[in-house]
Amino acid sequence: MKTNLGWFFEDYKLGQVMEHAVPRTVGTGERALYYSLYPARHALYSSDVFAQSCGLPRSPLDDMIAFHVVFGKTVPDISLNAVANLGYAEARWLLPVYPGDTLSSRSTVIGLKQNSSGNTGILWVRTEGFNQSKKLVMSFVRWVMVRKKNIDAPAPQTVVPILRDVVPASDLTIPKDINFSSYNTVLSGSLFKLNDYSVGEVIDHVDGVTVSEAEHMMATRLWQNTAKVHFDATARPDGRRLIYGGHVISMARALSFNGLGNAQMISAINSGTHANPCFAGDTIRAWSEVLDLAETTNSSVGAIRLRLVASKGVTSALRDPEGKYHSEVLLDLDYWALIPK
Repeated sequence: MKTNLGWFFEDYKLGQVMEHAVPRTVGTGERALYYSLYPARHALYSSDVFAQSCGLPRSPLDDMIAFHVVFGKTVPDISLNAVANLGYAEARWLLPVYPGDTLSSRSTVIGLKQNSSGNTGILWVRTEGFNQSKKLVMSFVRWVMVRKKNIDAPAPQTVVPILRDVVPASDLTIPKDINFSSYNTVLSGSLFKLNDYSVGEVIDHVDGVTVSEAEHMMATRLWQNTAKVHFDATARPDGRRLIYGGHVISMARALSFNGLGNAQMISAINSGTHANPCFAGDTIRAWSEVLDLAETTNSSVGAIRLRLVASKGVTSALRDPEGKYHSEVLLDLDYWALIPK
């Protein structure tokens, strides 16, 4: 057979390494399309002149562009037959990605657990993204619920990886040339720097965006994410196309500009959960809680740890009394961002 049906849960082996096909050269076209799909406005990614005033040679591409492209490469081998992408941990951005860079991906299976139904299993992989110089640009762990093709196939030995709850601030990678000493808060669109925030502070990002079917499919194709549940309405029992979880992350991150306009660069994701599915017609709103404030190895750059929550309602509550996410909660993301001091 010359066509690819994708991998099923029983096809994966612990320690298996997959070099993913189709490297991609990214450019200003991806940036323009990103801004047409998401209300992103962070200055460092919008202006060469602003980026140069912060010590960088030019404006890098948005961190989420790098994430989506690296993620998209993995889909034919990891999640083509996924029921859902469940979560993330230990994600680290290690090098800025600039227009003209070529990205490729490699994943290693680090965990397997068949579900009690016997129809699906949970797959954990660590994915690494590289540029054209074979330098590691980013890495992350994600876990996915994948269908079995043969429900009678024996269950693998259960291995659930032990993952860190938090990437320590001391492990964050600060771009070597970045310098926020002359940071212009007028041009950035926000007056608030690291010490203007306090741990426990909650920020309502005010705005909402209603997700449309066409924009979602355009975005998901842009990242070459081929998972069936995002395009084929017959791939789910309810006949609905599932919105790619990364689309929700980018939307929530873009909405967070209102209140966190100087949280410029995502440096790490400590944990992330797609709490409930998102569908066309849902209106995404977001709020953030400040979890920590930290120094970095660069005297002009601080780190702010944030909990970013996206919901399709106006609730500010995450969980019910039994500890389950409320049905309106779409995303619960814990991440570090770099911010001027």
